[in-house]
Amino acid sequence: MSTPSDAGRSFIAMNRFGLGAHRGDKGPDDPKAWLIGQFNAYEPKPAAMADLPSSSEIFVTYREDSADIRAMPEAQRAQARQELHKRGYKLYESEIGARTLAAVTSQAPFVERLVHFWANHFALSADEPIITALAGSFEREAIRPHVLGRFEDMLLTVEQHPGMLLYLNQNRSIGPNSLRAKRAAEKDPTRKLGINENLAREILELHTLGVRTGYSQKDVTQFAFAMTGWTIAGQDGNEEAQAGTFEFRPQLHEPGPRTILGKTYDQKSEDQAVAVLRDVARSKATATHIATKLARHFVADSPPAPLVERLQSAFLKSGGDLPTVYRTLVNSPEAWEAGSSKFKTPWEWNVSAFRALGASPEQITKTNVADTIKQLGQPVWRPQSPAGYDDVAASWVAPDALVRRVEVAQRLARKADPAFDARAAASALLGPSLSKATATEIARAESPATSVALLLVSPEFQRR
Repeated sequence: MSTPSDAGRSFIAMNRFGLGAHRGDKGPDDPKAWLIGQFNAYEPKPAAMADLPSSSEIFVTYREDSADIRAMPEAQRAQARQELHKRGYKLYESEIGARTLAAVTSQAPFVERLVHFWANHFALSADEPIITALAGSFEREAIRPHVLGRFEDMLLTVEQHPGMLLYLNQNRSIGPNSLRAKRAAEKDPTRKLGINENLAREILELHTLGVRTGYSQKDVTQFAFAMTGWTIAGQDGNEEAQAGTFEFRPQLHEPGPRTILGKTYDQKSEDQAVAVLRDVARSKATATHIATKLARHFVADSPPAPLVERLQSAFLKSGGDLPTVYRTLVNSPEAWEAGSSKFKTPWEWNVSAFRALGASPEQITKTNVADTIKQLGQPVWRPQSPAGYDDVAASWVAPDALVRRVEVAQRLARKADPAFDARAAASALLGPSLSKATATEIARAESPATSVALLLVSPEFQRR
């Protein structure tokens, strides 16, 4: 194990744990205390996000606009739908801009990185127009408030959020022996209503236990039965609850006890699925799954086994208290080894470039970050799979991907503050990782803009 110098530990704190140094940052004198202290500095609802609409507001607006479109003459509907989708995408771009501004300006970059980690763990993909509009509110409402809480509380909020319910079609899941199904059969015996297993499967496979951890297809089906009735208020014109929020509708619920992972759950109503969620949230398999992903994200693509075991133990002993797990990570020697083994994803690289250049809120606001990240190959909230984006270097180091980073670096360099001296900044931003070859290349650049671009695409800057 290679032990870094004091300067090296400061660099690791800002880059491996954080989102990169700000222009002019001195670096923390006590890196561990600086990281833990961010738990008190974190803002669940930063100013950049203060004016964004709630998921309920987004849902209601989308529902009403869709109803208006259905009432239009057929010849007008296609154009109206396009306009509706454009408004949703405009909100998506605004959400990404706010997310970027919060990340760049945050005084708690370690916690902001954790927000991004959990949003990718509980990934939804904004491929449908309504999910495009809701993706940002999902992160703001289900992830940000719980990133420093208990895992099971975050889990429950995530699975009851309208964004997740819609993304995995839980709102369409109806118990075949439910009151709704029986009434439908009375009206039309050929109409068979049934369950949708998407959410139940992804909870077990991706959100909690992990793949190949002993659950069966029968467990998935039984869990899906337990979750019937979990839906969204107002989607069928029912206004008894606040439209666009979670609602349990007993007439959709499959009656009877469920046996899942060897345990029988005979609770009534939504409590049945909640009990299952709380049990799987506290299981050893879930602790191992979360510990492995955290170790992979922060330390190495192939995470050290002792670190994973330590994080797993902290998770289990604390009942899934996330700050306890984070403190264990910060205090683990494996997390402070010299060298930069993790390769920045496009999102991480773009945020760290803004921070390094000291980009102003105005500059960030004027930049279409959504388009930039899409160009770099990692469109925000669009991983095309509930598994989220890969967290290993092999997914991001293809030659064409690196060429795109060079193109973006050149654009950022042209817009950078003319007073920014890349030669002077390289040492502060890259710390002990700065090689003689990179320092020489930056110093010999033909122009200030070129030196900035070379800094941003240097091997050292692309790793953390």
